[in-house]
Amino acid sequence: MTRSPFRRLVFGTLRRLLYLWVRSETINQSSFTLNLDRSRPVFYALQSPSMSDLAVIDTECRKAGLPRPILPVSVGELVEPAAYFYLTPSPDWLGRQDKRGAPPTLERLVSAVSQNATEDAQIIPVSVFWGQSPDRESSAWKLLFADSWAVTGRLRRFVSILILGRKTRVQFSAPIHMRDLVNENKGHELTLRMAQRLLRTHFRNLKTAVIGPDVSHRRNLVNGLLDEPLVKQAILEEAEREKIPEAKAREQALRYANEIASDYTYSAIRFLEVILSWFWNKIYDGIKVSHIEGVKDVAQGHEVIYVPCHRSHIDYLLLSYLLFRNGLTPPHIAAGINLNMPVIGGLLRRGGAFFMRRTFKGNPLYTSVFNEYLHTLFTKGFPVEYFVEGGRSRTGRMLQPKTGMLAITLRSFLRNSRMPIVFVPVYIGYERVLEGRTYLGELRGATKKKESIFDIFKVIGALKQRFGQVSVNFGEPIKLAEFLDDEQPDWREQQLGPQFKPDWLNETTNRLGERVAQHLNEAAAINPVNLVALALLSTQKLALDDQAMERVLDLYLTLLRNVPYSPHTTLPEGDGRALIEHVKGMNLLSEQKDALGKILYLDEQNAVLMTYYRNNILHIFALPSLLASFFQSSSRMSREQILRYTRALYPYLQSELFIRWPVNELDEVVDQWLQAFVEQGLLRFENNVYMRPAPSSREFVLLTLLSRAIAQTLQRFYMAIALLLNSGQKTLSAEELEDLCTVMAQRLSILHGLNAPEFFDKSLFRHFIQTLLDLGVLRKDPAGKLSYHPLLGELAEGAAKRVLPAEIRLSIRQVALHQTEEPGEPEPAEESR
Repeated sequence: MTRSPFRRLVFGTLRRLLYLWVRSETINQSSFTLNLDRSRPVFYALQSPSMSDLAVIDTECRKAGLPRPILPVSVGELVEPAAYFYLTPSPDWLGRQDKRGAPPTLERLVSAVSQNATEDAQIIPVSVFWGQSPDRESSAWKLLFADSWAVTGRLRRFVSILILGRKTRVQFSAPIHMRDLVNENKGHELTLRMAQRLLRTHFRNLKTAVIGPDVSHRRNLVNGLLDEPLVKQAILEEAEREKIPEAKAREQALRYANEIASDYTYSAIRFLEVILSWFWNKIYDGIKVSHIEGVKDVAQGHEVIYVPCHRSHIDYLLLSYLLFRNGLTPPHIAAGINLNMPVIGGLLRRGGAFFMRRTFKGNPLYTSVFNEYLHTLFTKGFPVEYFVEGGRSRTGRMLQPKTGMLAITLRSFLRNSRMPIVFVPVYIGYERVLEGRTYLGELRGATKKKESIFDIFKVIGALKQRFGQVSVNFGEPIKLAEFLDDEQPDWREQQLGPQFKPDWLNETTNRLGERVAQHLNEAAAINPVNLVALALLSTQKLALDDQAMERVLDLYLTLLRNVPYSPHTTLPEGDGRALIEHVKGMNLLSEQKDALGKILYLDEQNAVLMTYYRNNILHIFALPSLLASFFQSSSRMSREQILRYTRALYPYLQSELFIRWPVNELDEVVDQWLQAFVEQGLLRFENNVYMRPAPSSREFVLLTLLSRAIAQTLQRFYMAIALLLNSGQKTLSAEELEDLCTVMAQRLSILHGLNAPEFFDKSLFRHFIQTLLDLGVLRKDPAGKLSYHPLLGELAEGAAKRVLPAEIRLSIRQVALHQTEEPGEPEPAEESR
C-alpha cells in the first residue's frame, strides 16, 4: 500500500474518508516525547494488521510533528519503504495466522544495526483504542463494541468505527532502542526474539492499563485441555471405540472444548453492569445485600464456588452484577446449553458463562473434556458459580440437590487440594419473580416451556408491574477440606490421583448437597409477600379482616425475632400494617370494604401464585407450625409428649425442607419455641403441662393459623403411609406407591379445595419414600417390593391423631381403602394428657 505513489494516494484517500467521521487524540503524549531521540530513525510497531489503525496513527504523527509511518526510513545502508510493521503477521487467504514468525522488517532492522556499530533505531509500540476505557464508558451500546482482548474481525471493527470512532485514542509507548539489544551480543536469533518479547510485553501492559486485565482464559485454555493426560487418554479411547483416526477424535474434543468454554471479557462485564444498573433501577425498588463482608474475607486464598438458589433466569446476572459492584471478581457460571441462543448466548459467554449439556451419558469424551475444564478453573483460582438445584424452582421450595457438579468439584479437589475450595451459598429472594406468569401456568399443570430468545420481550412487557425489592443474602461458607475432615477423617491419607473414586464418594457428595441446601435456607430473606402469603393461605377462605391480618403478621414478626432461624436470615422492616400496605401496593392483595371494615383476600390467580412465595419460607415455620398442630386435637401436653412426637416427625420435615437443626439440637430449639408461644399467649404452662387457650379466644385462632402452615405436608406423609398399609407387605414397589400417592393427592385436592400445586408433586412423594427407606422404616426385597415394621400403622396413626383433624384422616383412609367396609373411626385424641 505504501510502497508506490499510487498506493499512497489510495491510503491518503482512505484516511480522508475515515476522518469525515473519526475524531482521534493522543493520550500520555508528554511521557512519550521525553524519551524520544528525534535524531535517530523511528519505526512504529503495531500489534496486528489494521488499515484503520494505521490511518489514525499516521494522522496523530502529522499532528504531533513526528515521523510518519507510511514514509520511507533509512538505517545505514538499509532503506525501508515504510516506517511501520505489524508484530502479528496478516492471515493467509484461508484466514490462518502464523504468530510464530518474526516480522520481516524487524529481521532486517536487527541485521542492519548488528552490522554497523554506529547505527541505532527506535521502535515505538503504538496502540489505537476505539472508544472510552470500559471502566469509564457509560453507554451500554458503545461498551458492547469496545476494545477487548478478543480477536476482532473486519465487520466488528467496521461497526466499532461507526459507533466509537468519535472517541478514538492513540497511545505511543516508550521507544525501544535496537542498539541496546544488539550490544548484549546474543546473536541474531536471540536478539530478534528479545525484541519480539519486549514488544509483546509492551502491548500487553498497555492494553491492561487502558481496557482492564485479560480475564479471558479461552485462548490459553482450550487448546491446553487437549494436552492433559486424562483428555489425551479419552481421545485415544474415542478413536478406538468409534474406529476413527486419532486426529478426528482430537478435533471432536476441540469442538467440545469450544462449545463449553467461556470467553470472559472485561468490556462485556462492564456492558452488563451498565445494562443491569438500568434494569434493576427500572424494575425493582432496590437490591438489599446482606453478609457480603464474609465473602470478602474468605475469598482471599480460596477457590470460591458460589452456589445460589435458583428462582429466576436473572439469578446469575444479579449475582455477577453485585459481586462486580462490590469489588469481587465475577464468577464463571455454569449455564445449560439451551441458553446458548443466538446473540444472547454470545453475550452470556463473554460475561463468564460456560455451557454444559443436560446429560453426559453415552459421551465419555465430552465428559472428560468438561471435567478437565472445571478442574482447570478450580486449580487456577477462577471463581465459579453453579446451581445445585439444577433448574429453577417452579414451586418456590428448595429443590433436591442435583449432585453432578458437586461430584465433579469433589473429585477435582481430591485430585489436587493445593487450592482450598470454599462454597458460598447465596439466597436470592424476590417479592415478585419475573417469570411469575410462566410459573403460574406451570403451577396449574401446564408443561414447562423451553427457553427462547423471545422471552426477553416478555420481560420487557412486564415492566409495567411493580416487582418490589430483591434481597441477596450470603450464607455461611462451607470449607470443603473441613467438611471432608468431618465426613472422612482419613481422606488426606488415601491414595489420590486423577482416577481416584473412593467408595464413599457418592454418599459424601449427597451429604454435601444437603449441607449446601441447608445453608441456602439458613440465608433466607423473609419479605412482606412471604408473610402475607403464609397468613392468607392458612385460612379456609383465603381471607382475613384487616385487623386480624395485622395481628397475625405482628405475631409472626415477633416470633421470628424471639427465635431467630439463623444469623444469616433477614427480616423485613416495619410492622404488620406496613407489610399489608406494601403487598397491596404490588397488587397481590385484594380488598373488600363493608360497614364493619375491610376484608383482605386473594383472588383465584394470586391464590395459586402466592403458594410460590409462601414456600420460600415454609422451612422457617415448619417446626413452630408442627408444635402448634399438636394442640389442635389435644388441649394439653407435657414436654415429654411434645418432644416424643416432634422427634418422630421432624426427620421427614427436615429431609424435605432442609431445616438447619440436627436432631441432637432439636430439644433445645423446641424449648425456645414453646417459651415464645407462652410469652405471646399462644400456650400456657402450668403444673409442668402446656395448655392451649380457650377455643373461642383470639390466641387460639392465631395458634390454629400457625398450625396450618405445615398441614398439607403432614397430610402427604399420612397419605403415603395409609396407601402402603392398605396394600400390605411386599405388594407395592416404591415407584408404584409414588404413583398411587400422586393420584390420591390430586383427588383429595379436589375434594377439599386445596390450592397448593405441590400437594400432588410426585418428586415430594418420591423423596418421602426414599427417606423412609434411608431411616430403615421401609425395606426393599430383591424384587423391589416394600415391606415395613408391623408397628408402623399404630405409630403412624398415633402421630396422625396429634397433628391432623379427624375429618382429614377419615377422608384419606376412605380414598386409600378399596373395600366396601371401612374400619371404625379411631378413638378421639386423649385431650387430658
